[in-house]
Amino acid sequence: MPLPAAPLRRALIAALAAFALAGPAAAQSPTPVIAAAADLQFALAEIAAAYTAETGETVRLTFGSTGNFARQIRAGAPFEVYMAADEAFVAALHRDGFTRDAGDLYALGRVALMLPQGSPLEMDGTLADLAAALADGRLNRFAIANPEHAPYGMRAQEALQSAGIWEAIQPKLVLGENVSQAAQFALSGGAEGGIIALSLALAPTIAAQGTHALIPESMHSPLRQRMVLLRDASPAAARFYAYLSGAPARATLRRYGFLPPGAAM
Repeated sequence: MPLPAAPLRRALIAALAAFALAGPAAAQSPTPVIAAAADLQFALAEIAAAYTAETGETVRLTFGSTGNFARQIRAGAPFEVYMAADEAFVAALHRDGFTRDAGDLYALGRVALMLPQGSPLEMDGTLADLAAALADGRLNRFAIANPEHAPYGMRAQEALQSAGIWEAIQPKLVLGENVSQAAQFALSGGAEGGIIALSLALAPTIAAQGTHALIPESMHSPLRQRMVLLRDASPAAARFYAYLSGAPARATLRRYGFLPPGAAM
């Protein structure tokens, strides 16, 4: 039997009021945006997929240069978790009030010499062949990330300085905006090789295109990689952040060549 008009109106008003009260709590929160160093491109994608499978929650990953992300955060970019390839950038943001706290060390990174198939260069992590290759014309283009803002580019520069060829190789350098782009340049056929993140060199899609050799840690300063919740991070972002310190995430990072926090370098 239909409700009379007045009771019907009251019922509708009550239902709408209840919906208005419940709506914000019931509505799905915006997906947290994670600003991650480009060396995490493959490892973090796996971790995020496992997180979604386990919890049903999603995150949006964006990869790039640690230094560029730091500038964007200062300009108000809506990131909630920042995963830097060099903890110095996190420390600077924390000092200036952009983060909740000092964050957590999540990994130690390594760099590797990457050569495409058919490269005339010799595979040697000490970079000893590069000087000879510069002299005899075998080396025309060599890729690294831009050392002005990319930590892996900074460590590549240090390794080349340790090898005594930084000045000589500079005219041959092709600079990637981040280490992922440097890997693309190193394998594209336009370069004889490059220095990239070990984590990228171990990724199957990249490993299939060439060979790599680990550069001795004595040739560059440590890559202490730190993550942090930004000042306005949501509870959803905090849950993903906590997951990153768990055993499954750590295992994935190790598989991609990252050393665990506390490992000797």
